[in-house]
Amino acid sequence: MSEQEEPLDWQGRMVDCAVCPHRAWVDSGDCERGKVCIQDRRGSRIERFFRAHPELAGSSLRAPYFLLRAVAARYASVFLLPTIVDDSDPEVRLVAAERLPQRFVRQFSTDPDPKVRVAAASRLDPGGLMQMTTDPDYYVRVVVARRLPADALPVMMCDPVVDVRLEAARRIGKEWLMSMAWDEDVSVRLAVVERLGDEQLAMLIGDSDWRVRHAVAERIAPEALEQLLGDVEADVRDVAQRRLARHRAEINGEERDA
Repeated sequence: MSEQEEPLDWQGRMVDCAVCPHRAWVDSGDCERGKVCIQDRRGSRIERFFRAHPELAGSSLRAPYFLLRAVAARYASVFLLPTIVDDSDPEVRLVAAERLPQRFVRQFSTDPDPKVRVAAASRLDPGGLMQMTTDPDYYVRVVVARRLPADALPVMMCDPVVDVRLEAARRIGKEWLMSMAWDEDVSVRLAVVERLGDEQLAMLIGDSDWRVRHAVAERIAPEALEQLLGDVEADVRDVAQRRLARHRAEINGEERDA
């Protein structure tokens, strides 16, 4: 919808300032038909109205138009928001999940709408997050994996969705990393390689994917690089040869200086 479109209300009727309870504000400039209007169906115009008059937001939390309720919820006093936790529209419940104090947030972890559960996962404490590790929506689980304490991430390292396992691999405790080094997805294995120590990296020299072997060649201790000089992939051999040559040059230089 264009910002220049005719001002219509939520039922598709032309906005009529003459019947608006706030019509006196038109003359003062606090309202402007088609730009700053509580009757308009466009969220941006409603937003401008409440930005100028936040004290009126609370009285619109039970309005019939869902978008008016959702915008009003962003400006209303937080003390009024418990009245909308069971609102029929997810956009309204989303605002409640984002603004209400922590003690209210856990009830949104089982909301029927995924975006409301994402909002809950973005705010819950670790205890609440643990209950969301098996959420049916993959992106909710991604958010959970980003925020769950590292020592709790093992419960997510076998998630069926790659994005979730990838988040786990980036933060899981190092004692669990090798358990993810054999993940079927190369992006997960690459995330693991970025965090492994030299001894563990050596176990991935024979990985089936050249990208993993390339990452190993970039990070492994120089003493282990000879094992990669015969790799079937030229890029892997090149990295190994270059690093090994530099390492040998450094050793020779130190010996000459001795």
